[in-house]
Amino acid sequence: MLSRLRDRPWTTAALIAVAAQLLFAWGLGRPGTLSFDEVHYVPAARTLLSLAHPANTEHPLVAKELIAIGIALFGDDPWGWRIMGTLAATATVLGVFACLQLLFRRTHVSAFGAAMAVLNQTLFVQARTAMLDVYLGAFVTLAVAALLWSMRGEWPKARMALAAILFGLAVGVKWAAAPYVAGAGVLILWGRRRGYWPGAGTIALLAILFGVSIATYFATFAPAFFYAQDPLTLARLLPFQWEMYQRQTQVLPAHPYQSAWWTWPLLIRPMWYFYQPDEGVQRGVLLIGNPAIMWAGLLAVGACLWTGMRRRVPALVGVGLLWVGSVAVWAVIPKSLGFYYYYHLSGIWLCIALAAAFHAHARGRWRHADEWFAIPAIALFVYFHPILSAAPLDGPQSFNRWMWFGSWR
Repeated sequence: MLSRLRDRPWTTAALIAVAAQLLFAWGLGRPGTLSFDEVHYVPAARTLLSLAHPANTEHPLVAKELIAIGIALFGDDPWGWRIMGTLAATATVLGVFACLQLLFRRTHVSAFGAAMAVLNQTLFVQARTAMLDVYLGAFVTLAVAALLWSMRGEWPKARMALAAILFGLAVGVKWAAAPYVAGAGVLILWGRRRGYWPGAGTIALLAILFGVSIATYFATFAPAFFYAQDPLTLARLLPFQWEMYQRQTQVLPAHPYQSAWWTWPLLIRPMWYFYQPDEGVQRGVLLIGNPAIMWAGLLAVGACLWTGMRRRVPALVGVGLLWVGSVAVWAVIPKSLGFYYYYHLSGIWLCIALAAAFHAHARGRWRHADEWFAIPAIALFVYFHPILSAAPLDGPQSFNRWMWFGSWR
């Protein structure tokens, strides 16, 4: 059976997606109350659903529109708040699979990277929390996959338009996606000189990328034109972007879970999203990456960059630079506070880097190294699962079982 799946990559992807969706959705109603920043985004989604007035205006609308769709379809309860996030997380897993399949054409490599995304823990927690970042990760990952798809084969302009739409939706979730659009433009300039996107000119590709993504971004504001109170107008659409910028760059008071960008790769300061009694038992939700994946992933990034430059393999260099760029963005963005959940996309790129590094180096007696690595990754996911999933805990001090370092408390 496994040998047949190697020849059917998209059947493999579908099986992984089904398993991921079941995992993300199991016990989705826990906790039964709003968790962490759900207190901002769920009320904003409710307001958007009623088209009453502007709410949570420091961010664009796409994620709140999707949360609102979940509420409309499944009810104003924990399942309704979070169900669309689980679908976005599953789409992220498929995006990882697609990126690796397009880069390396090996089903085993693609399946391993997708499995690491399922197990990296931050995706699991974000899938089950009605916040913005799981939607950001889904649209950016799928956009990168569509961009890679457009580089070869037929209809390069149509495929580029698909990538641009996905990038526009990603920016419509959070402006943190904008640097990826710029990076896609740089990739076009590099790739056209090397024969990628055959049959399409550089100017045309750039025009599609930026034109379609910008148009898509502004189209996502359509519901705001129908607010009963203070509706958006075409004259205010551009000035409103400046207002959002001012809100996003304002100086905020200190937060107990704030952290600097350089601490995120080292897993120094995870975040408690929830830790209190719920439905008669103690429950907790800790946003913490899988230590095996997060720490080994850093070595994988280095291996991809070193091997890629030494062997002149652009795919490996690109995978490494994807992670480097994702972290560098937060080093320069003018935010007064940083939080570990900003590392969400970077954690996804680590999964791709691990798959790429094992593909490049696992030879001879080490050819099954990725399968060996999966054992501690799975074991750690199982170990942390109770405080990722809001499972019942023994009591208020139960969290100490998982606190390896003082900074994790």
